[in-house]
Amino acid sequence: MQFGMIGLGRMGANMVRRLGRAGHDCVVYDASAPAVQALAREGATGAASLQAFVQALAHPRAVWIMVLAAVVDQTLDSLAPLLERDDVIVDGGNSYYHDDIRRAGELGARGLHYVDVGTSGGVWGLERGFCLMIGGHQEKPAEDRPRNA
Repeated sequence: MQFGMIGLGRMGANMVRRLGRAGHDCVVYDASAPAVQALAREGATGAASLQAFVQALAHPRAVWIMVLAAVVDQTLDSLAPLLERDDVIVDGGNSYYHDDIRRAGELGARGLHYVDVGTSGGVWGLERGFCLMIGGHQEKPAEDRPRNA
């Protein structure tokens, strides 16, 4: 599976390392070039810009943002125009759930999927794994969907 990570602090970087060790192809971006370079040396595909990051991902894209709650909207404002219908954005930070509901509606209107995933694991997450608390739109099972006449 290919996976994109924006935000390479302790949690984001360790999530990329763990995914890479499991055989996943990770594309990474961070405002800190040394953080990107460090993970590129470990096998991730580093991107020097948000545009290069998005271009390196196959469609439909899976983008995980692991940034401070205070900069999620700013990150989404820069990222969303670069994405296409059916791409998925996962906010793995500690955003307030009302903000997540708003973001899901705004991004959904653009054809993008938004999932909020509270992530825990701290310094032991790399070795022991991460606890993921997932929230998002639940698609109705096929048998419950209206049929076209």
